[in-house]
Amino acid sequence: MRLEEIETPVAALAGVGPTASSALAALEVFTVGDLLAHYPRDWDDRTERVLIASYDEAARQGKRVHTIAQVTGHRWFGGPPPGTGFASGGRRATLKIRVTDGYVEADLVAFNRPFLEKSLPVGAVIGLTGDFSWRYGGIQSTAFDTLLITRSGRLSDYTPGAVPGSEVFPVYPLTAGLSQVQLRKWIRQALARYGRGIEGDVPPALLDKRKLLPKQDALRAVHQSASLAEAHRGRESLIYEELFRFQEAIVRRTLERRGIRTGPDRVDDLSPRQQKLLEALPFALTVDQQRVIAELNADIDRTSAMARLLQGDVGSGKTLAAFFAILRVIDSGGQAALLAPTEILARQHGETAARFLDTAGVRLAYLTGNVKSRARGTLLKALAAGDVDLAIGTHALFSRQVRYKNLRLAVIDEQHRFGVLQRNAIIEKGRDSAGERPPHFLMMSATPIPRTLALTVFGDLEVSTIATLPSGRLPIKTYLARMGNEQKVYDFVRRELSAGHQAYFVYPRIEEGEGDEAGSPDAPLKSAEEMFRKIGAEIYPGIPAALVHSKVDEEDQHRALTDFREGRIKILVATSVVEVGVDNPNATCMVIEHADRFGLAALHQLRGRVGRGSLQSHCFLVYSTALKDDGIARMKALRSTTDGFVIAEEDLRLRGPGEVAGIQQSGYLTLGIADPIRDAAVMALAREDVLEIMQNT
Repeated sequence: MRLEEIETPVAALAGVGPTASSALAALEVFTVGDLLAHYPRDWDDRTERVLIASYDEAARQGKRVHTIAQVTGHRWFGGPPPGTGFASGGRRATLKIRVTDGYVEADLVAFNRPFLEKSLPVGAVIGLTGDFSWRYGGIQSTAFDTLLITRSGRLSDYTPGAVPGSEVFPVYPLTAGLSQVQLRKWIRQALARYGRGIEGDVPPALLDKRKLLPKQDALRAVHQSASLAEAHRGRESLIYEELFRFQEAIVRRTLERRGIRTGPDRVDDLSPRQQKLLEALPFALTVDQQRVIAELNADIDRTSAMARLLQGDVGSGKTLAAFFAILRVIDSGGQAALLAPTEILARQHGETAARFLDTAGVRLAYLTGNVKSRARGTLLKALAAGDVDLAIGTHALFSRQVRYKNLRLAVIDEQHRFGVLQRNAIIEKGRDSAGERPPHFLMMSATPIPRTLALTVFGDLEVSTIATLPSGRLPIKTYLARMGNEQKVYDFVRRELSAGHQAYFVYPRIEEGEGDEAGSPDAPLKSAEEMFRKIGAEIYPGIPAALVHSKVDEEDQHRALTDFREGRIKILVATSVVEVGVDNPNATCMVIEHADRFGLAALHQLRGRVGRGSLQSHCFLVYSTALKDDGIARMKALRSTTDGFVIAEEDLRLRGPGEVAGIQQSGYLTLGIADPIRDAAVMALAREDVLEIMQNT
């Protein structure tokens, strides 16, 4: 019997009534199986005696004081003792219990526990566990547990023996209305009644190979262990099993997708249009680009559909590699669609495609929600008739009215900005146009994804990486500036503008008073519109500038970006709408004000708008004087490296996986005791084991 098959309601356990059942439901615990899968978040190891005098060293080791002590006195503070009235303002007095373990004395501050005066009388010998610190001139604890040994006796009669209550106590996640004592009691009861014969999913031979516990032994170890080492071994076994099951599901999908390769993995094995593009390029492909193009060609030549993630840092040349894949599909008689999250990025892809693919004779179409109805109707007819080879656009590419004759490749750029249903919609367009055969699927990400995350969210995809930048690119120099020192930044940018270069100024909001953001008292949040006026009138009068944000009309945005790219505009003031899709090799300065209001990935993407050519570029992060710890970490990470993969790892650590690449909407991640960041090494090991088993069966 498997754990998830134990469907007995928790109300069947003694002591679990309607109120407790409701509280457990808040923890998503409905059955006994759910209860046994409610794993401890930690353990309180009370197997070793720790004297009060060792409290400081014990705290550094993650331990608590655990010893036998004697009560030597009681004292009340903050008001008169109970029964003698209330202090002014109605405050109750607090009991302070003086204890000694035979070596030093300490105080137990019993907030809201006046009853301890009677249950722990002076002279009582007790088992004592707690967190102690030096406060108000002495050692004291406000978080402690006691166990009465005798109400009156000599401490020396008991100190040679074991401390009462010496065991490993699991510490569970709680919710309102539940206590650790209750959960421990119910889980032990569940183990006794249902804990035998529980089967796991890891083959016995693999358990022996990895020195892991069988499922029922692992459950008992985490919930009811005799030692901390045993609890940790049980936890490691459950983590491995969870990740093994997870990888088993996605590796099976990976192997099902893989067909028989019919083409060689060589970049010189190019189709006719690919060869024309290669010959027309004014530069040489990087080694990484050549390798990725070979991988894409091999995937496209398979009998089954490609499913690949192409990741690379800002400016690494992913789009060009995708163009080669598009040309191979077109040469085989298929159509392709390139989907971008914003109209700015879609338009830039359209312009880039026109520039690169014109010599290859590719018939292009551009489709967004703003394409006028008459032109839209003509375009839709051309797509359905097969008179368009490549459609580039936004979510309009998978709207209900759009039909393709033979969609064989869907390319999704900045994939983390699309939900799973949106991604599936474009794939279904391919099924509609070619029977039940799905199209090839290529996802691109300019926010590099750590291997940790790739194994979870994208574990059923092949992953290609372009790690090297084109030759001639110089690392961007990043500077930090505190609010109040902006003038130094403005002066530096003025020198760059005088040298004929261009600059971006980015702000966290569009207009003053937008939303509930207020900034810090000494530095209210600046807005793009406010600073556009100030830049033009006060900071750089006479220097052409333009304003771009999401409320600006699409045509006006396009006109401003075109003028900026062609040098007619020297300063572009914007919100994070320019995070992707803006490419200007002459722009050498990126100024991000209130940089602490942006995420790490967004900051890296914004910085990547400069450094697009051979000129030395600079990024200025202007941050608030009230910077918080996570903001400090982001600023330090940006200043210390321009490596997007290092930044992605830090982003994953700071923000967690749910915010980095939309795990929660992927439908894959249903982990309990395992953590994809902390347990990355175990994840890789489980994947290796699953692959070996599946390839040998």
